[in-house]
Amino acid sequence: MPTSTLELLMYQIGQLFLFPVLVLVAAMFAYSFYALGSFILQALQRRRRSQHLAGFPLLQHVRKNAETTSNELDLLAHKLLEPARIASRIAPMLGLIGTMIPMGPALKSLTDGNLAKVSGNLTVAFSVVIIALIAASITYWIANVQRRWLAEEIVEIQKEKTA
Repeated sequence: MPTSTLELLMYQIGQLFLFPVLVLVAAMFAYSFYALGSFILQALQRRRRSQHLAGFPLLQHVRKNAETTSNELDLLAHKLLEPARIASRIAPMLGLIGTMIPMGPALKSLTDGNLAKVSGNLTVAFSVVIIALIAASITYWIANVQRRWLAEEIVEIQKEKTA
C-alpha cells in the first residue's frame, strides 16, 4: 500500500469520528450541568443535615448496613466519584480530538483558497474544545469537593465506631 493511500485512508478514518466525538462532547456538556444540579442539591441537603442524612451517602449506607467495613466504604466512595472523575478526564481528550479532526479539512480548504470552508471548520474546532473544557472544569470541581465531603463522612463514621 503506497504511502499516499495509507495517508488518505487515515484521513478518511479520522473524519468518520467527527460526528461521534461531537455527540460525546455534547453529552459530556449536558452531563456536567446535570452533575452540577445534583451537586447543588446535595450541598443544600448537607447544610440542612436532617435525620434522614440526605446528602450524606456514606453515612446513610452505614446506618442501613452497620456491618460495613472501611474497605467497603472506600469502594462506595470511589463508585460515587467515578462519573464526575471520568467526565473531567475524558472531556478534554474529546475536545482535543474534536479540534484536530476539522483541522485537516480546514488546511485542505486553505490550500484550495476556500476561506469560507476554512472558517466553518475552524469554528467547529474551537467551539468543541471550549465546550469540552467547560464540561471538564465543572466536573473536576464537583469531583474534588465531593471527594472532600466523602472523606469527612469517613472520618465521622470512624469516630462513631470508636466512640
